[in-house]
Amino acid sequence: MTTTADIRLRHIVEQTAVDLTDIDGRFHKHRLTDAVRDRLSRDDLDPHIKAAALDKLAQSLVTGFGEHRNPRRRRTGTLFHPRDIVKLGTGIWVWMDRATDSDLLEWSRLSRRNRVRVDLADSEVQDYVDQRIDAFRTHADVVYLGDLERTVFGWADGDTDVSHLLGS
Repeated sequence: MTTTADIRLRHIVEQTAVDLTDIDGRFHKHRLTDAVRDRLSRDDLDPHIKAAALDKLAQSLVTGFGEHRNPRRRRTGTLFHPRDIVKLGTGIWVWMDRATDSDLLEWSRLSRRNRVRVDLADSEVQDYVDQRIDAFRTHADVVYLGDLERTVFGWADGDTDVSHLLGS
């Protein structure tokens, strides 16, 4: 569920990114991180925003911990390490040392399903990029993707779908 504080946090990040964007539309992630940290550490920050930021920090740290402990092939030729974590879905994780046969089957099923989603998403990206590169070649006078989308593919400012920004 997206809260008002979550939306305000996203706005802080977006506004900071806009502030840091150069004339070519680029900004550096590390500079954005530093600037957002500076804004969040201000004494006059709304306590609800600060609490939401701490929640995001905790979530990020836990996600990073899980990613670091994700089983991977080792020099010994095995995926096993007792302190790695097998993710079973619905937020359930199990230490690899204590995983059961049914845990392994569930992990395998989820891994396969995730692989299919990643492959489909990658195919979508590749198709999109191929179409846009062809259009750039056909319309050599167009320099920026935004202009290409508007002139060739008919994108209009009213077409904005912000559901991904709201966490829907």
